[in-house]
Amino acid sequence: MKPKAMVDKDKQGAVINNRKARHDYQIIETMEAGISLQGSEVKSLRLGKANLRDGYARVDKGEVFLYNVHISPYDKASYYNHEAKRPRKLLLHKREINRLMGTVREKGFTLVPLKIYFTRRGLAKVELALARGKQKYDKREAIARRDAQREMARAVKEKYR
Repeated sequence: MKPKAMVDKDKQGAVINNRKARHDYQIIETMEAGISLQGSEVKSLRLGKANLRDGYARVDKGEVFLYNVHISPYDKASYYNHEAKRPRKLLLHKREINRLMGTVREKGFTLVPLKIYFTRRGLAKVELALARGKQKYDKREAIARRDAQREMARAVKEKYR
């Protein structure tokens, strides 16, 4: 008989995804960064009330900040609520920041948040991607490839019915 309170070890907390980023950008490399949050922001994230669509990260004076990420104000926090689109500091090692500074200086590279999630220990993390913007023809090509894959899967499924 299974114990009632069985916790899946791989299961993580609430996840907010930026699905549009994979469509608009060619992802070169991903990394995990901690994020400095206020208490009401953490509670709002646990409820899944955030939007990463217009978000980006930038290196300023040796520190990395996350901009344009909208975390909705927490309903039950009255006076001590947070600003919805304030810049948030990302927690990275100095050598990681220096490497990012070097690559972002190159033409066409940007830092894009892919998702925000909670670890098993309850820490909020951001999956950050070093990305290059896609051209319009690249996006069309990706859509055509995805449609072709879908058609092949449908044909195989019909054959084995």
